[in-house]
Amino acid sequence: MDTTTVPISISVKDIDRLDPPPAYTPLTGPSDGGLARITLPSGHAAVHLTRYADVHQVLTDPTFGRTEINVEGGPGFLPAPLAPELLIALDPPHHARMRGFVSGDYSSTSVERLRPILDQVIDERFAALRAQESPDLFRTVLDLVPATVNCRFLGVPTSDLDRFRPFGRTVQKGNADELPTIIEHFYKLYDYVMDLVTGARPTEADGLVARFVSGRDRAEPPLTDAELAGLLLPSLVAGDQNTLSVLTKAVYTLLCAPALWQRLVDDPAIAPRLVEELIRLIPLGTTSTFPRVATRDLKTSGGVLHEGDIVYADTFAANRDPEVYTDPEIIDPDRSGKRHLQFGYGIHHCMGSALARMEITTLLTRLAREFPTLTLDADPGTLPWDEGILLRRPTSLPVRW
Repeated sequence: MDTTTVPISISVKDIDRLDPPPAYTPLTGPSDGGLARITLPSGHAAVHLTRYADVHQVLTDPTFGRTEINVEGGPGFLPAPLAPELLIALDPPHHARMRGFVSGDYSSTSVERLRPILDQVIDERFAALRAQESPDLFRTVLDLVPATVNCRFLGVPTSDLDRFRPFGRTVQKGNADELPTIIEHFYKLYDYVMDLVTGARPTEADGLVARFVSGRDRAEPPLTDAELAGLLLPSLVAGDQNTLSVLTKAVYTLLCAPALWQRLVDDPAIAPRLVEELIRLIPLGTTSTFPRVATRDLKTSGGVLHEGDIVYADTFAANRDPEVYTDPEIIDPDRSGKRHLQFGYGIHHCMGSALARMEITTLLTRLAREFPTLTLDADPGTLPWDEGILLRRPTSLPVRW
């Protein structure tokens, strides 16, 4: 039977532990503008936007700022503010100067040059998986593919992975009870990246670090060492940890939903659509965007945002808006319609989205082709997980085929 004609009705709610617990607390009573409110982990009240149109409106409005609330004691989900030179913390006009410097290197066309490297890394990891007596897909394949490809992209020696990866994991978990360790690990990461920028540590001549350093005069005024580090540090961490989190949960979802896995095996051409659908539904961690502050009044579908309101534009909820997505929690690889907001939108759209898409789509396609009978060799409820603000994923996927 042609499986493409058989309706598959699998909800994300059917996948054990896939959805995270909310990282905020609902507040009773609306804002002055009649909108729902929440309490952020920092203790601040924020307006909670969940409708697709409203979230999209805020994300694409550059006047909703990050800089003035990214301060010590400011409203947020993380236990400490982000470093002010990081791109995600910048507002116009400084953001445009930095983003314009790097955007071309992260385009779909530019990252396509990494495809042969990606295939080579997958070849190596698949060979290692086949050689294992008790194969673990996460530890042998998934945990190493994005990290290795990202090193090659940046021009960072893969021998340095053990030097910086543990720090990135701690920072992305962002657990409040580990604040001293988070701060310590962030500055170790920062010092490592600064060593790359200044030449104190070696880099490959054709990597992103070397290109940024040699081309710093393309910006006006030229980028400083601190600004270059502010651009490269998120790439070092997110290009590894963020991609790994979404990739792992995408694979985990398919292994927990054999009908979806079989659909991919029978029709590999659906991989790009299936990946978009999984990305739509799978949050990175326990939060979906950073709070912003309204710098002007704005009418939304549910009320009015007032100047000075702290706003949480919840892309996780917007991606499940029933007015935009029919049966929004059903994983439907044939779904069409509006583009999801998981990578953000507007000036803070994720720079690494093209690379993440290529890595996830390629890995799923090759897994389905080379391991068509792949199944999870454990009860999903027994698997260990990393739990954090910006990082949440299983840390072991025992498999058989």
